Amino acid sequence: MSLIQRLSVLGMAAMAMGLVASHDYGAALTKSILFYEGQRSGKLPPTQRITWRKDSALRDGFEIGVDLVGGYYDAGDNVKFTFPMAFSITMLAWSLLEFGQSLGTDLQHSLKAIQWGTDYLLKATSVPGFVFAQVGDPYGDHNCWERPEDMDTPRTPYAVSKEFPGSEVSAEIAAALAASSMVFRPINRGYSARLLKRARMVFEFADKYRGSYNDSLGPWACPFYCDYSGYQDELVWGAAWLLRATKAPYYRNYVLANIQNLDKSSSFAEFGWDTKHAGINVLVSRLIKSQTPEPFITNADKFVCSVLPESPTVSVSYSPGGLLIKPGGSNLQHATALSFLLLVYSCRLSKDSRVIHCGNVVATPARLIQVARSQVDYILGSNPLNMSYMVGYSKKFPERIHHRGSSLPSITQHPQHIDCTGGATYFYTNNPNPNLLTGAVVGGPDIKDSYADSRADFAHSEPTTYINAPLVGLLAYFKSH
Repeated sequence: MSLIQRLSVLGMAAMAMGLVASHDYGAALTKSILFYEGQRSGKLPPTQRITWRKDSALRDGFEIGVDLVGGYYDAGDNVKFTFPMAFSITMLAWSLLEFGQSLGTDLQHSLKAIQWGTDYLLKATSVPGFVFAQVGDPYGDHNCWERPEDMDTPRTPYAVSKEFPGSEVSAEIAAALAASSMVFRPINRGYSARLLKRARMVFEFADKYRGSYNDSLGPWACPFYCDYSGYQDELVWGAAWLLRATKAPYYRNYVLANIQNLDKSSSFAEFGWDTKHAGINVLVSRLIKSQTPEPFITNADKFVCSVLPESPTVSVSYSPGGLLIKPGGSNLQHATALSFLLLVYSCRLSKDSRVIHCGNVVATPARLIQVARSQVDYILGSNPLNMSYMVGYSKKFPERIHHRGSSLPSITQHPQHIDCTGGATYFYTNNPNPNLLTGAVVGGPDIKDSYADSRADFAHSEPTTYINAPLVGLLAYFKSH
């Protein structure tokens, strides 16, 4: 894409933004947090606000004598995948650490969303020498269209161990627990200390027994959450969060010693549940103070130049309407995660009174914020379809999302059991989903800004916990700025 074409994209995006009134970031923030209550597994509390959801998976882990009840379903299915769940908690915690002061009345609900995840992560790491990476047979689950309250597919627990390591899932849990320990430190020091202690232990386990869970759990974890980027990035990511939580020299030295192990072929614009490179550089650029904080600041600058549409080294694509696009499904995970990093790094640049030079293009902190805001506004409706990709926000939003609980009648409306194949009628109907999964952000439109609103088109119509997590931070910021 030439510079003229890229600037054209910016112009069209600006026009699209002009067609829609300014967004109610506060309302979107409230809904984005509420979404997590619709993803809860286990025994639901009396304060549950998405009331069409009921208790589910109350015997997870019991067949092996371990309590694995709780946690989150990752997306529109009923499996608990610990790797993306932990990343979602890390990002929720990071959102609060950076922009929690802007949450207002949503703060308590955000804390509950994090604790619902960390309570489960404590359970998943409660047996010495084991880390539970998954609960539920993904093939049995994906072959059925059942409410979580009804599911009768195998709830098999899958664990990594010393003999069958899984450094990526273990280190991501360590990152989530360390980040969350800082969130809870001012309000519950005992719980915070417990999270941090477990984070240290799980990180030591991840580092001492190195290996990818692809090798042991691949037949069940893949292709759903296969680790394609290796586990070295999670080890550095986990150490970086422990450095921020403890300021211990050990973790600083670990990060500096192991940063060279990362896959050099990875793009600077890679960040998500699998690949942590850009997140590491943005996070560590503010943690390690020295005369030569390399390569973190240099690489974080390269990340910015990889994302800005007008940069000569841009490595992502943009739709005609201005949406950031990367290959694969569930594209809005990239738009939210990379925008979050732009926002966090803009604060660092402002503090240092610095700009970034992408060839002959100058990127100011204000420009980074502008790009991040354009992505948030696109998601909320400033796009060629004038459609919000957040369920329940604005008058026009996805009505046929790929989500079992949302698409099947609730227990209240249909108390009778709906078996594995009994849900097929509801899957194939063209009727809107009967239950509103408020705040869910779907995978989003294609590179031509088109969206089919089809339950079967899961790459575009399925919500996930890790799309929303960085969006919470973005919305909190824009609500008050």
